[in-house]
Amino acid sequence: MSSLKGRALSFLGIRRDFHELDLRLRVALSQLPLFAAVLFSLPLVHAVKPEAYADADFLAGVCLVMVLSAAAIALPWDNFFQPAYWVIPILDFFAIALLFRGVQPDVAGMVVLAVFPVLWLAWSGFAPRSASIISVAGSLLIIWAPLYGTDPVAADFIRPILIPLVMLAVHKSAAVMTQDAAGQQRALEEKDLALKQSLADSRRRAELLDAVLDTIDVGVIVQARDGHVMLMNNRQLATHKLAVPEEAGNWTEADMFIYGPDGFTPLPAEERPLARAMRREAFSDCLVWVGRGAEQRALTVSARPLGCENGGFNGSVVAFGDVTDMVRALRAKEDFVASVSHELRTPLTSIIGYLDLAIGEAEDDGLSASLRTSLTVAMRNAERLLVLVADLLTTASGSVHLDPADLSLRELVGSAADSAAPRALAAGIRLQIRPGEDIRGRFDAVRVQQVLDNLISNAIKYSPAGSTVTVQVKRADGSAVLEVSDEGMGMTEAEQAEIFNRFFRTAAVKKAAIPGVGLGLGITRDIVEAHGGKITLTSAPGVGTTFRVELPLEHVVQR
Repeated sequence: MSSLKGRALSFLGIRRDFHELDLRLRVALSQLPLFAAVLFSLPLVHAVKPEAYADADFLAGVCLVMVLSAAAIALPWDNFFQPAYWVIPILDFFAIALLFRGVQPDVAGMVVLAVFPVLWLAWSGFAPRSASIISVAGSLLIIWAPLYGTDPVAADFIRPILIPLVMLAVHKSAAVMTQDAAGQQRALEEKDLALKQSLADSRRRAELLDAVLDTIDVGVIVQARDGHVMLMNNRQLATHKLAVPEEAGNWTEADMFIYGPDGFTPLPAEERPLARAMRREAFSDCLVWVGRGAEQRALTVSARPLGCENGGFNGSVVAFGDVTDMVRALRAKEDFVASVSHELRTPLTSIIGYLDLAIGEAEDDGLSASLRTSLTVAMRNAERLLVLVADLLTTASGSVHLDPADLSLRELVGSAADSAAPRALAAGIRLQIRPGEDIRGRFDAVRVQQVLDNLISNAIKYSPAGSTVTVQVKRADGSAVLEVSDEGMGMTEAEQAEIFNRFFRTAAVKKAAIPGVGLGLGITRDIVEAHGGKITLTSAPGVGTTFRVELPLEHVVQR
């Protein structure tokens, strides 16, 4: 039914759906089929029954159809009560009755015109029960109109009764189709509204995403599963231009100026960020340099694969953070520390040498005890300063060089304990050694001694007088285990997470004004890891701390 309306509207040059038209035009279009049918029937009536043009009923019926059609077009139906326009199809029944009365029995088909007001009432969708009653009553009016003024019998009323029943069936069918079409139309309108809302929401989200991506100080690339770039924000576009060769061409990532952490060595094509992302790798904080010359930039790259509903690969998101200033600042700091440390080391070595000579001469010449004490204090502080300079040099170099040899850990622990004994005695600390079995392996004697010295001296430094520092050696799962435990101030979980960072010192240590610069544990970790081992700790505030060093016995260290 709706398609029939649509074709009719298209035939009339109307490009909108029937329900979208204003009420006045809908009323006019609904009356149009009856008006056209009457016009087409006039020549037929003239041919079959010309005397009908002299019949008052026939002429009245034609005039009534014309008047009703004009009223359907002319009256402002939107300004009237609903459904005021029903007056048109109701009076159409009277007009058809007059037409049928004027032409019967020669043009019996005139009664079929009743289908037009019946359909109109069904299409209106207003008061379906009343419309059904009116359809039946109007049909009865038409078929019984010829009986007016005669002497009918019961059979005359019953004989054409099939026509009202057919019209009722037509009305019900049209009403059902109209309701179904109206329901579909409402569903389509709701879906259309929801679709428009979703489209508006998608546009707002897209605009928000574009605004966020262009605001953040991070370059972002979104790759599709086939490797082509789906999205690149403005920040990354500027960085991308630095890496692309100046010559025109269809460049790929393999052709771009992308270098390793040193800024000079080109990265192999398979190790470049986008290539790794396409292999579904997830990585974070990968340092690369992009571009050449003064415009070269350092970037930290992170990537995460995108999954689809079935768990497959759907592309990757790659983020590029510019850390050029930070990297250059760190390099400048390391260069400064290394330069200052080298400059301090030479005079300190000379000072220690002359102090050693002075102390020896003071003992030989019998100088006062106070002078010898002063020289000893100066010697101890100079040596401490030299150790600090050595730590700074180790930190600045960023690497630990090892000279491995077959060694006994029990001997190294004993030597470290002998060196720490005077400090422990002066601090009132009981130093307990549990050497265990004699464990041998390939280690750098100086570096392992440095580890033991750092851990034992820290345990003594941060423990109260009267407490105990325990050092023990044991074997576990193919590794040599060194444990240094104290009963000192301990650390919180947050402090434990940062304890191996350079220059970090806990709040309690700062409050107690215990001397140090926070380099020893960082260097200790580097030495342990250079041996292929690991260092862990357990600690609690006010309880103490235990450092555990695991050194694999099978690990072969290259010279």
